[in-house]
Amino acid sequence: MNNSTLRLKVIQRLNKLASNDYDNIECWQIVEAFNKAQVQWVRRQLVGVNILKQGDEQSKRKIDDLQPLLNVADMAYSNMPGYVISETLPADYMEFKRVDAYGSNACCPDPRRFVVYLAEEANAAILLRDENKKPSFDWAETFCTLAGNKIKIYTNDDFTVTDAKLMYYREPVKIEIQGCVNPYTGIVSTTDVECEFKEDVTETIIDDAVQILAGDIESITQYQIAQAASDENS
Repeated sequence: MNNSTLRLKVIQRLNKLASNDYDNIECWQIVEAFNKAQVQWVRRQLVGVNILKQGDEQSKRKIDDLQPLLNVADMAYSNMPGYVISETLPADYMEFKRVDAYGSNACCPDPRRFVVYLAEEANAAILLRDENKKPSFDWAETFCTLAGNKIKIYTNDDFTVTDAKLMYYREPVKIEIQGCVNPYTGIVSTTDVECEFKEDVTETIIDDAVQILAGDIESITQYQIAQAASDENS
């Protein structure tokens, strides 16, 4: 959806029919509200806080709606006693999906793929002592934890990590409207940056943006209408 249409739809949802009551809303406010609405919508879909109570990949619709945000990045890491630790998570990181790791040891120099489970940092010491859950080269299984915006892949010194990749949900691309001040930089945008989601998702996010703006201007009727439309289509 192009930004002219997006902006028109936001204003239309806020205005009473055949009125121009809220035409004084500036374009940078629409940009900020829509970008905020994108993040709120994505978070609701990821954790299942929507009318269908479905999280990511729990239905065909969620798979289809969220797949544009799935990203894979090579993990740069450093070797430590018993684990490897990654560099800082990508700047656009939003939510963990999985880690793919390959490892080898002295007996088997050819790298093999590991199943890597996400675990709580608080339970790391317990898992390392558990014969059924500790890192194992024989079973090609281990676990990782998240802390300090970094990922630890535990090896228990049973194998060496030879390669690792992170799959994660990234933040949505922020829209920009040409000629409008970018609310994040204070600089006038010279080009349009359009919403990356498909049309039906964009329509739902517009309802969320209208809800935010209606709350800001204390327009309870528009707020309730936008909220109902968003809930019905999440």
